[in-house]
Parts: sequence; structure tokens; C-alpha cells
Amino acid sequence: MLALRSLLYTIVIPGTVTVLVPYLIVSGNGERSPQQWGLLQVLGLAAMAAMALGATVLLRCIWEFMVTGRGTLLPVDLPIQLVVRGLYRYVRNPMYLGAFILLLGEAALFESFPVLLYAVAWLMIINLIVLLCEEPVLHRRFGDFYERYAAAVRRWVPTRPAR
Repeated sequence: MLALRSLLYTIVIPGTVTVLVPYLIVSGNGERSPQQWGLLQVLGLAAMAAMALGATVLLRCIWEFMVTGRGTLLPVDLPIQLVVRGLYRYVRNPMYLGAFILLLGEAALFESFPVLLYAVAWLMIINLIVLLCEEPVLHRRFGDFYERYAAAVRRWVPTRPAR
């Protein structure tokens, strides 16, 4: 049942952020796939690799939430155990970074400044949510364990894992 809930929430939450909203932005502006390939489109191929990386990071984090944390990414069905393994050893918010990388790849591939603005605005809002909502909840739920983890692992910039 947990796997089914995780799949559903993956489709709804990251799917909306990284697929539906960018699609609506691009199609709403009359933008479409480029007909001629220039430097930006070549970079877009690299962006596609970034998109694949971002999607892989998202899926890996959702898997860790389900298997290690025994929960989902939905705020009403959060993991019951703090997830500090896998990608969470390198950075505290890999799921959000994965989504951001995916959005940047979409902005480059479609040469869409509005999608780029959306990606930056989304990350700024997520940063506020992390600072004002998520981290205080994690401090209350996991106490000293979370404080030690937060001291050892950066919020946004991946680093080598602490011992």
C-alpha cells in the first residue's frame, strides 16, 4: 500500500511541478520545439541529460522515503524515520535539487525564459518552505539526531558525506 501511495504522490506532486506546469508555460506562450538546431539546442541535449539526472534523483529520494523512512513525500504521510542515507548523505534536500535540475534542463531545451523564471521562483518558494516549515518540524520530530545531521550535511550544496 505504501508503494502505491508513493507512486500516486510521485505522479501528482513532482509530476505537476516538473511536467505539467512547464508544459502549460511552454504551450501557453506558443513556444514549441525548435525547428533549427543552434548552440542552445546542443546545450539542450546536455540539458536532457540533466533532466534525466534530475528525474533519477527524484525517484531515488522517493524510494528512500518509502523503504528507509517508511513514508511518502506527502506532508500528511511523511516518513516515520529520518532518511539520512543514499543521496541524503550528501545534501539535505536532494529531491528538491533533482526537481530544480530537471526544470533547468526543460528551460534550456525549450529555450523558455518563462520556464527558467518559474524554476527560479519555485526554488525560492521551496527554500522558504524548507526554512520556515520543514526544518522546524524535523527539529521537533527528531531532536538532537536531526541537529547533528543538519550540522554535518548542507541544505543545498552537496558535499562529501560526513563520517
